[in-house]
Amino acid sequence: MDIAKLRINGARLRASLEEMAKIGATPAGGVQRLTLTDEDKRGRDQIVKWLKEIDLAVTIDEMGNIFGRRPGTEDSLPPVMSGSHADSQPKGGRFDGILGVMGALEVMRTLHEHKVTTRHPMMFVDWTNEEGSRFAPAMVSSGVWAGKLERDYAYGRTDINGKKFGEELARIGYKGTVPAKKWPVHAYFEYHIEQGPMLERQKKTIGAPKGIVCLHWYDVYLTGEANQVGPTPMEGRHDALCAAAEMILAVNRLPERVGGNLVATVGEIQNKPNSRNIIPDGVHFTVDLRSWDDEHSIKAWELLKIEFREIATRRGTPIKIDETWRCPHAPFAERLVQRVLDTAGELGYSSLHMVSGAGHDASYMNQVCPTAMIFVPSIGGRSHVEVENTAWSDCEAGANVLLHCLLKTADER
Repeated sequence: MDIAKLRINGARLRASLEEMAKIGATPAGGVQRLTLTDEDKRGRDQIVKWLKEIDLAVTIDEMGNIFGRRPGTEDSLPPVMSGSHADSQPKGGRFDGILGVMGALEVMRTLHEHKVTTRHPMMFVDWTNEEGSRFAPAMVSSGVWAGKLERDYAYGRTDINGKKFGEELARIGYKGTVPAKKWPVHAYFEYHIEQGPMLERQKKTIGAPKGIVCLHWYDVYLTGEANQVGPTPMEGRHDALCAAAEMILAVNRLPERVGGNLVATVGEIQNKPNSRNIIPDGVHFTVDLRSWDDEHSIKAWELLKIEFREIATRRGTPIKIDETWRCPHAPFAERLVQRVLDTAGELGYSSLHMVSGAGHDASYMNQVCPTAMIFVPSIGGRSHVEVENTAWSDCEAGANVLLHCLLKTADER
C-alpha cells in the first residue's frame, strides 16, 4: 500500500477516548482518575486489554509503567516510543494525557490492521503519576525510569491521607517486577493537547513545541499560635493564615517583579485547625515556578524566600520550606521538531512552532533520547478542568501527524 496515504481511524480513536472518559466520569463532563485509585486501576485494565488485542507484548515495570512492544524487521534496534499518561487531576479533563495514550494506541492499531512493518520496533507507553496531584512530584515514574529519581523515594511519597505510593501501587495490582530502568531508545514522540490558548488564537491545528519550560515545586509550612478569636486582641496574634496570605500575594507579584517569562502559582493550601472561631496555627501551601530559563527561576525563588522569611519573622510564624522538585527546561531535538512541522504540512494541516508551558513526561525522556511533542488546540485554552475540550477533527489530525512521524522515524537508518 501507499504509506503516504495511510491514515488513522478517527471514529475508532473517538470511541476509545469516550470509553476511557466513562472511567472516573464526573457529573460536569470531566474525569477524576487520580493515580493509583480504583478508577486508575480500571483505566489500566482497559488499556492492557486493548494492547493485547493487537498482539503487543505487554510489560509492567516496578513503577507501574505499562509498555506495549511491536516488533520491527530489525528487532534488535532500539525502539521508537510514544505514549503519555492516563491519570488525571481532581475534576480534570477527558483529553489531558489520555489523548496521547489513545493516540499511540490508535497508531499501533492502524499499523496492525494494515500489516505495516517498520525497521525499528515500536513501543507504546502509559506512564504512572504524570500529574503529581495525588503524589507529588509530577512525572515521578518517567523520572525513575530515566534514572533521574530514586525508586524508593517514589515509593515513599504520601498523599494527603498518608497513603504511600508503593503500597497503593501494590494494592491495585500494578507493581510489576520488571526494573524501572531506561534502555536505549531511538526516539520518543508524545502527543498531547496544548493546554493553553496559542493554537486556537492563531488558528493553527498542530503545535510543535521547541521544548518544555523548567518546573520548580516548593512546599511551605507555617506554624502559628491557636487561640479563641473573640477574646484575643489583634495586636500580638501569630496567625499562620494571615502570614500565608501575604506570601501568596508575594508569589503572584513575583513575575512582574523579576520580569522575563516566569509564571508563579500557589495551587494548594491546607489550613489548621480550619475552624471559623480559632486563629490558625498551621498552614501548608505550595509554590510552582516555571520559566524557559532555569537560572532565572532559581534567582526569583531566592528573592521570594527572603520575602517569605521577613513576613514569617514579622508575624511570629516560624517557617519551614521544602524544595520538593526541580525539573530543568527541556529543549527538544530540532530535527524531530522540524519533522512534526514538515509532516503537518505534508498532511495539509497548519502548524505553529511554540513552547510548552506545561510539564510532560517528555521532559525526562528528553534526557534519554531525541524527543519531540505534537500539540492540538485546547478550546478556550482550558485544561485541568472539567470543561476541557478539543475538537474531534483536531484529535484525528494530531494522531495522523503522530502516525507519520513515527513511521518516518522507525524506518531511519
